[in-house]
Formats: sequence, C-alpha cells, structure tokens
Amino acid sequence: MIRTQIYLTEEQARDIKLRAKRENKREAEVIRELLSNSLKTIPRARHESTGESLLRLAAIGGKGPADLSARIDNYLYGEDN
Repeated sequence: MIRTQIYLTEEQARDIKLRAKRENKREAEVIRELLSNSLKTIPRARHESTGESLLRLAAIGGKGPADLSARIDNYLYGEDN
C-alpha cells in the first residue's frame, strides 16, 4: 500500500470515525472502502484504437479543396514556398 495524507472536513472526519466504530474497522479501512466503491461508479473512458479514431474523424465528413493533397504546402505555407 501507498501511504498518503488528505484533508477532511470536520464533518467527514466525524462520519468516518462513527462508521469505523459502528463497523468495528480502522478509519483507514473505511476510507479505502469508500474510495473503492466510489471509483467503481465512475464510468471509465472508452479507449479506441488509432484506426477507430481515424474512422470516426472520417465520418465527420469534413470537406476541403479538391486539390488539397496535391497542394498541401501551398495551403499551409502560402504560394511563395
């Protein structure tokens, strides 16, 4: 385990102390359980592959000039470059 320190409000500290006493557990154990239960309810971000990302971007359907791939430097840096 990793040791860490946190600041609690007086109300939070009181509630944790009461819960620990009621459940006959250490305060640290109560805090760990509360954190674990809370983190389980948060939906995890969906990780997509590079291919999925590209397909999603392509589905947006952005349109550019018809000659964009042939003249990319001109569009990015101007006619002089």
